[in-house]
Amino acid sequence: MNIKELEIFIHLAQSLHFGRTGEAMHLSASAVSRALQRLEQEVGTSLFERDNRAVQLNAAGREFLRYAEQAVINWQTVVGRLGFQGEALKGEISVFCSVTASYGVLNNVLEVFRQRYPSIELKLHTGDQADAIDRIAEGGEDIGITAKPRQLSTRLSYQGLTRSSLRLLVPNVPCAVNEQISRANEQLSPELLSSLPFILPERGVARNLVDQWFRQQQIKPSVYAQVSGHEAIVSTVGLGLGVGVVPELVLATSFLRERVRVMPVEPALPLMEVGVVVLQQRLTNPLVKAFWDCARSSYSPTI
Repeated sequence: MNIKELEIFIHLAQSLHFGRTGEAMHLSASAVSRALQRLEQEVGTSLFERDNRAVQLNAAGREFLRYAEQAVINWQTVVGRLGFQGEALKGEISVFCSVTASYGVLNNVLEVFRQRYPSIELKLHTGDQADAIDRIAEGGEDIGITAKPRQLSTRLSYQGLTRSSLRLLVPNVPCAVNEQISRANEQLSPELLSSLPFILPERGVARNLVDQWFRQQQIKPSVYAQVSGHEAIVSTVGLGLGVGVVPELVLATSFLRERVRVMPVEPALPLMEVGVVVLQQRLTNPLVKAFWDCARSSYSPTI
């Protein structure tokens, strides 16, 4: 039994899907299955109930999960402490965030982090920020940078770093959408907004906030497309296919920002809080705690 196999087991216990665990651990689904078989042989009993359609922890698996989580945390803590040489921490931690957050948020933290801890290596994984909370909760990543959801598991710790206003984008190119807005003298009434084709995120905090704003204004949007990731909204709006809502942070770092323009709406769209999230237990790892503290000081005073 080794730490890697325990980490695979912990992730599988959360995802209940060999393919997703394999993707997160950079393994094939068959490699995940073999790792689980080795663990079950060492433990002397099966840890999951599985058939062709589903996999579920059994009673032994639930008990073993408590052991595995604590064993991994203890290992990470010991490695972190032994990594001290003088005042230098050494080791590796993983960070998950969107491409936008890597430029707009992570970059600021790294300026401080690299100065303080040059021997800690960061493994950066990028993707849809809507996946960050799940990836942290499942144990696939050490640290996530993401918008703060309305509800957060008590197993997670969240530290707000900055806020980003949501902005309504319209095309900055000749198109039918712009003609429709021009005919209304660029007055975005609820009636006009209900008739415009909207490009919205499939899921996540921004989508929840926009949906709430729609309900408050009694707007029933005509959804043209739902896309994964905010960056895709900017490009789709820039093609003249509709209007969209993205955080200001996304627009500021987009290379397509000249192809869209921001239009004000009343009342204003809400703010979105962005910060770092970790499993509470992983804050006992000195490497993770070092990043957590650098994030706080990078955005001092905190919001």
